Amino acid sequence: MTKKFNQYLGKAGHLTIMSEFLMLGWNVAIPEVDIGDDIFVVQDDNGTLRRVQVKTSTSTTRKSSFSGQFSVSVKNLGNITNSLAYYIFIVRHNNEWSTPVVIRQDFLLDHFENNKVGAEANGNVTFYFSYAGEKVECSGQDFTKYVRDFTDFPQIQH
Repeated sequence: MTKKFNQYLGKAGHLTIMSEFLMLGWNVAIPEVDIGDDIFVVQDDNGTLRRVQVKTSTSTTRKSSFSGQFSVSVKNLGNITNSLAYYIFIVRHNNEWSTPVVIRQDFLLDHFENNKVGAEANGNVTFYFSYAGEKVECSGQDFTKYVRDFTDFPQIQH
């Protein structure tokens, strides 16, 4: 893939995830300067703000599944602040989007540090997600519980 294609793919992934949040009734904004947060998600009536990092990949077809590869900065992943980020992983497979994997920053960091999920090199962690039916795995760990886990983003009625 070319760098230009990756920019289009990344923006398409961001907009796809933004539409998911809008359908849940949350307001969304793209920061003018991207220093680690791709989207700000806001609950307008009480000011709750959530930071979101969207990771987008094209798929690699396997025998009975497909996979996606994602790169996450070790520095950003380990930068735990008062306002945790949410990582959302989405794959473009056969001209459709996969179901998003939504995982809070501290949970992803814990999987990386304690469960040996991901491979670190050159300041980045590479995560390989495997999608087989409804099941999602990363480094042999079951990540299915994070599929469409918008628990911290409850539906808002307007």
